[in-house]
Amino acid sequence: QLSHEHVADFAGRTRPAAGIDDLDQHQRRGDVVVVVPRALDRDPARLLGELLVAIGFYFIFLVYRENTYTAATVEVAAGQTVITTGPYAIVRHPMYASGALYMFGTPLALGSYWGFVALGAVAPFLLWRLVDEERIFARDLRGHTEYQQRVRHRLLPGIW
Repeated sequence: QLSHEHVADFAGRTRPAAGIDDLDQHQRRGDVVVVVPRALDRDPARLLGELLVAIGFYFIFLVYRENTYTAATVEVAAGQTVITTGPYAIVRHPMYASGALYMFGTPLALGSYWGFVALGAVAPFLLWRLVDEERIFARDLRGHTEYQQRVRHRLLPGIW
């Protein structure tokens, strides 16, 4: 059934399509049939969520492109230098900031607001890891302390 789609005639009038048979009747008469996907007729909160997820993953792509030392483990590799360009010129932890975008957007996109409960449970651990990462880099990565003084904000420009 295509009850969530619409049929338009030459005059531009739209009405919900009853199903495949309704579309077939219009095509046999020579009418112009315009199908509007359900995605364009969605809840604004879900659309916002999808946008946040897409932006978050795009920014993560930028982080990986800029920083070849990005890894799941917090450690300083031999020859590693402080990255100060790209997203790292804006905030000190752009991967966490980008992840926050898609983690916040996912419950919205899915229309499952219980996801915010899980996000609230995970957030303190991510923030703890972020602070611990800064401590390790300040101790073991030459130039990181100066970088922290130049780029003042960890996650949100102008806020924190």
